[in-house]
Amino acid sequence: MEERAKSLAMLGVGALLGSVSTIYLLKLLSRRMRNQCSKKAIEMDSKGILSETHKGCSVVASPQGYNGMARVDLLNDEIVSEQLTRNIQFFGLESQQKVTASYVVVIGLGGVGSHAASMILRSGVGRLLLVDFDQVSLSSLNRHAVATRADVGIPKAQCLKEHFLSIFPECHIEAKVLLYDASSEEEILSGCPDFVLDCIDNIDTKVALLAACVRRGLKVLSATGAGARADPTRIRVADLRESINDPLSRSVRHRLRRDYGIEGGIPVVFSLEKPKAKLLPFKGPSGEEENPSDYQIVPGFRVRIIPVLGTIPAIFGQVMASYVVTQLAGLQVQTEPVVNLDLDHYRTLHQRLIEHEESVYGTSMQVQVDVDEVMYIAKELWHGRSAREVSPKDVGRGMWRSVNELMLVRWDREKSASVSNLILLKFKEVDDHESRTLDDVKESEPEFFNRVTTVLKRAELEFGL
Repeated sequence: MEERAKSLAMLGVGALLGSVSTIYLLKLLSRRMRNQCSKKAIEMDSKGILSETHKGCSVVASPQGYNGMARVDLLNDEIVSEQLTRNIQFFGLESQQKVTASYVVVIGLGGVGSHAASMILRSGVGRLLLVDFDQVSLSSLNRHAVATRADVGIPKAQCLKEHFLSIFPECHIEAKVLLYDASSEEEILSGCPDFVLDCIDNIDTKVALLAACVRRGLKVLSATGAGARADPTRIRVADLRESINDPLSRSVRHRLRRDYGIEGGIPVVFSLEKPKAKLLPFKGPSGEEENPSDYQIVPGFRVRIIPVLGTIPAIFGQVMASYVVTQLAGLQVQTEPVVNLDLDHYRTLHQRLIEHEESVYGTSMQVQVDVDEVMYIAKELWHGRSAREVSPKDVGRGMWRSVNELMLVRWDREKSASVSNLILLKFKEVDDHESRTLDDVKESEPEFFNRVTTVLKRAELEFGL
């Protein structure tokens, strides 16, 4: 009897909880219906046309368009707000509202682009444009974010849109089965997007897109080669000028400089890892190796296959999404600089500091840093360059040849040689620096003074000094 009573009690509790849950969901749904009615009322009041200003661009939208819906904050919907609870807790409500009000364009929806678009959607971006001319294939399934076997043969853009609407139906999603080129530029890049993601693996198209974004003043993040790599710890975000190990980056960099005069200023996601495999030989229907260009559907696009470990393009896409969402939210993230120095270089810098202290001050007793902290100062604070270099063009491997010309010296001679009081300078700059007081520097070079003190303040905060 006692066991039966316990069972009945548990059933009663379960029924009660189920009733409460049902009532709560019904309330949410009723509120959602009221929100939808409000949206319709706004549209009717506006006589079917709504407009808003986006970064100085005048945008006119149809009654079904995102720009009209944007006048109603999606986060007022309790289901949306609950779905994005963790993001709101992370960014804060105001910053998440910036994300939700944003418009992002993703071009190229393969292994990298599908994962980037998926996490941008899940992060609550309110409007997405998905662009790709290709279809889902069976071989896509080792790396695509959402495609299933049932999606094989469907355009990638349409595939993503259908899956995305079941994840975040409030997002306004457009899918365009298009190849990006000069003729489609206006259709794809108009509307003042807050961010463009370049996930294209064709050099001609990639270069044209990046140049167009620079010309239009659009924020763009570009993905470089993710194929034939296996080490996720070597993936970085940096300026295009610093993506030195990636063959695709090298070609894009050369073409942008040669054809458009663009030296850098474009952030890219790339891997420091050298590719572990090359393009596979192309074999036609006969099984014999043939000329790949004979089978191209689109001129200039690769037919031969790069071996791909599916996890790496997925991580590339996640990195892109994280970068874009934090940018949209206004969260400043310090990316790890690309530094190729080995430990011996840091030991050399440390030894030079000790010798310089003994030469100038008669002792090295006030050196309060070890080799690990020298690594932090050189890598994190000064990016392996002299503190006097504002916009250096000497990046990548060439930059590190200059280590033979660099040394650490005190910023303020009255303070000890600590993490928050050391700067990198070239040998020829040291005597001039040490012959002047900080007051002289502040008066004659206020911009340089403020820049250095800001960097050293960061070290002070990060080390709790």
